[in-house]
Amino acid sequence: MLLSELKTGESAVITKVKGYGAFRKRLNEMGFVRGKVVKAVKNAPLNDPIEYAIMGYEISLRRQEAAFIEIVSLEEATNIVGVSGSARNAEEAFAKHWEGRDKHIHVAFVGNPNAGKTTLFNYVSGSQEHVGNYGGVTVDAKSATFRFEGYEFNVVDLPGTYSISAYSNEEKYVREYIMNNAPDVVINVVDASNLERNLYLSTQLIDMDVKGVIALNMYDELERSGATFNYQEMGRMIGMPMMPTVGSKGKGIKELLQEVIEVYEGRSETVRHIHINYGKEIEDSIVAIRAELKDEKDLICNMSPRFLSLMLLEGDKDVLEFVQRDHSREKLLKVVKEGVERIETTYGEKVESVVTDTKYGFISGALKETYKESPVNRRRKTEYIDAIVTHKLFGFPIFLLFLFATFFATFSLGSYPMEWIENGVGALSEFVDNQMSAGPLKDLLVDGIIGGVGSVIVFLPNILILFLFISFMEDTGYMARAAFIMDKLMHKLGLHGKSFIPMIMGFGCNVPAIMSTRMLENRSDRILTILINPFMSCSARLPVYILLVGAFFKNYAALVLFGIYLFGILTAIVMAKLFKRVLFHRQEVPFVMELPPYRMPTLRTTVRHMWSKGEQYLKKMGGIIMFASILIWALGYFPVDKELEAQYDEKKAEVTRAYEATIASGIGNVDMLKEEQEAKLESLHRQEVSERQENSYISRLGRTLEPVWTPLGFDWKAGVSLLTGVAAKEVVVSTMAVLYQGEEIMEEDDRANATLEMRLREHGFTPVTAIVFVIFVLLYSPCFAALIAIGKEIGMKWAFFVMGYTTVLAWSVCFVIKQVLDLII
Repeated sequence: MLLSELKTGESAVITKVKGYGAFRKRLNEMGFVRGKVVKAVKNAPLNDPIEYAIMGYEISLRRQEAAFIEIVSLEEATNIVGVSGSARNAEEAFAKHWEGRDKHIHVAFVGNPNAGKTTLFNYVSGSQEHVGNYGGVTVDAKSATFRFEGYEFNVVDLPGTYSISAYSNEEKYVREYIMNNAPDVVINVVDASNLERNLYLSTQLIDMDVKGVIALNMYDELERSGATFNYQEMGRMIGMPMMPTVGSKGKGIKELLQEVIEVYEGRSETVRHIHINYGKEIEDSIVAIRAELKDEKDLICNMSPRFLSLMLLEGDKDVLEFVQRDHSREKLLKVVKEGVERIETTYGEKVESVVTDTKYGFISGALKETYKESPVNRRRKTEYIDAIVTHKLFGFPIFLLFLFATFFATFSLGSYPMEWIENGVGALSEFVDNQMSAGPLKDLLVDGIIGGVGSVIVFLPNILILFLFISFMEDTGYMARAAFIMDKLMHKLGLHGKSFIPMIMGFGCNVPAIMSTRMLENRSDRILTILINPFMSCSARLPVYILLVGAFFKNYAALVLFGIYLFGILTAIVMAKLFKRVLFHRQEVPFVMELPPYRMPTLRTTVRHMWSKGEQYLKKMGGIIMFASILIWALGYFPVDKELEAQYDEKKAEVTRAYEATIASGIGNVDMLKEEQEAKLESLHRQEVSERQENSYISRLGRTLEPVWTPLGFDWKAGVSLLTGVAAKEVVVSTMAVLYQGEEIMEEDDRANATLEMRLREHGFTPVTAIVFVIFVLLYSPCFAALIAIGKEIGMKWAFFVMGYTTVLAWSVCFVIKQVLDLII
C-alpha cells in the first residue's frame, strides 16, 4: 500500500521509502523513515496536496511524492508486531521489525541490444522470454517474481536501448519506467566484449543517481580474447559494483544476486554517488539550474536534479515540454537558455555533443587504468564471415538460398512427424467412432473437435521447424546482416533498413513483428511497415499452404511454397511503394544499426525458444481453434432434419442386415465383407452429412455470400472457411476439415493425398483454384490478434484500414490471377 492511498483520518506505519538522491534524503530528513507512524489529516480542496501528521507535526506532500512511500495500516502493523505501551516504544518496535523483514527487492534489467539482457533475465527468473542477437526484441517490460536467499525479487526486463535520451520509443520507455517506478536496484547488463560503447548507458544511470549493479555479461568472450579487466577497481571508480556473468550458461548469477542484496541493504562498500565532471561551463550551468529547481518539488520528486539539469541543457524535447507546462517557470527556462548559449559559444558545438564526448572521455580514461586490450583482433571470426555473407555479389543470393532452405526443410523434414501425428489423430478418431453410439455427441467429438483441431495440430512440426530457422537467424546475428543487405532496396522503396527485421519476424507471427516496429524512430516508417507486414506469411497460414500444395503440387512442393512466400514479399514491396507516394511524406531517418559479433546459440536457448512458440500454438488448439471447430460443426449440424435422419438410419440398417445375413450364410471372406460393410456405412454417413449441410445454418450463410466467392472459383464451403480465418488463420484448415469431411484422410500418406484431392475436386477445386485460394489466404485480412496489435501500436482506424484494404486487394489480385490462369491452362 502507498501513502498516497491512505484515507483521511487513517494511520499507517512506514515500511519503505523509495526514490533517488536528494529527493529521498529530503523525505528522510522530514521524518519519513521506516517504522514511523503517519496519519492522513486532510486533503487540499482539489485533493492535492495532502497534509500528514508525523512525529508530532504536520507536513504537506503532493500525491506523486507520497506515492514513493510504502506503508501498512496501523492496525495490521500492531497485530503483526504485537506491541503495547507508549507510541515511542511502538515506533521503535515497528522500525526494528521491518528493518529485518523488508525483503522485497524491485529490480530492473537495462542494457544495450545484443548484450544478453533478456538471456540473463530468463536464467535469473526462470522465464521464457524471446531473445535475439539484434535490436528491438524486447519491445515491452516483462516481469517475473522469484525468491533467493530469503528475499523476494520482483524483476523487470526493460527494452534494450543504447541510451536514455528519449530519441526512440525504447529509450523513452526505459527512462520513464526508472523515473516513475523507482526500482530498488538497476542491473545494467553490459557486453563485456564491447565495454566502451556499453558503458555509455552506465554513465547516464550515474547521472540519474540510481542504485545499480553492472553485470559484465558474456565475460567468457572477454577472457577468450586474451584481454584483462580489473572490474573491481573499475566498479570502485564509477561507484557501481561490477559482477562477471555468462547468462547463457548461468555462470555468475548467484554472485550477481548476492551483490544486488548487498546494494539494496546498503552494505556494499563499492556503491557511492559520483559526479562526472563535464567541464567548468557545463558544471556552472548545472549549479545555476539546480538553484532554480530547489522549490520545484513536482519536477525533482522522481528525477535527480543533476540529471534534470543536464537534460534541459541538452534540449531534451520531453523534459522541456514537461517544464514548459507551467508558465511560471520563465526564470528557470531563461537560466537554461543562457547556459546553453554560453556553452555552445565556448565549445563551438551543441551541448549534447559536448556531454557525449565528455562521457566517452570519462569511460576511456577509466578503461585505460583497468582494461588491457588483447593484441589479437577479437572480431576476426566475425569479419571473415561478414566478408562472405555481406558480399556485394554473394550476400543477396546467400540470403535467398537461406530462405529457400528454410521452406524446403519446413515442408520436407516436417512431413515425417506430420505423418505420425496424422496417424495418431486418425487412430483416436477411429477409436471414438467405434466406442460411441451414433448421435450428436459422437458427431461433435469425431467431426467437430477431433476432425477440426486434429487437422491443425498435425502441422505443429512444420511450424517448429520454421521457428527453428528464424531463431537461428536471430540468435547468431545474421538477422542484423539481413537488414544490412536489404537496406538499399528498402530505402528505394521508401522504407527504413530496420523495417526488414519486423518483416522477417512476420514469417513467424505478425503480432510480435508489429510490436517490434517500435525500434523505428520515425512514426511514418512504423505505420508503413505495419501496413505491409500482414503480407509476410505467418506460421498460422502454413497449414493451409501445406494442405493444398501437398495435395495438388506434391512433386515440387518446396518450390511452390517458396514462390508463395516470395509473392507475399513482392506484394509488400509494391504496396510500400504505393503507400509511400500516396499516404506519407518522405522523411529520411539515418540507418544506424549495430552488427553484433556472430554467436552460436546454445541448445538450451534454441529449444526454449522453439517450445515457447510451440506452446503458443498448442494453446490456440485448446482455445480459439477448438471453439471455432465446435461452432462450425454446430452451424453445419443444425437444424436437425428428423426425416432425413430417419431415412439414413433405415438405409444403414438395411446395409447392416444384408451383410450380417451374408456373413451368417458363410458365403465369402468374413474380413472382406466386414470391410465392405464399414466402407458402405461410412459412405452413407458422408452422404448424410453432405445433405444435412446443404440445409444447415452455415450453408445459408455461405450461400448468401456465394456471389462474392463465385468469381474466384470457390464454393460456399471455401468461402465460409476464409470467413472464419479472420479469427485465426489456422481455423481455415479446421473449417475445411469439418465442411469437406476431411478427417477420414488420416491414413497412409499417398492415400491421404489422393483422397483429399478427390474430395476437393468433387467440390470444384482444381490446381488453379488451389493457387487462387492460397493467394487469397496470403493476402486477405490478418487475424484478430494482429488487428488488435495494430490498434494498440498506431490506432484502431489503421487496424480497420488494414482489414479492409488487404481483403479488397486479395479479392482483386485473385480475380486477375484466376482469369490469367484459366486462359493459360
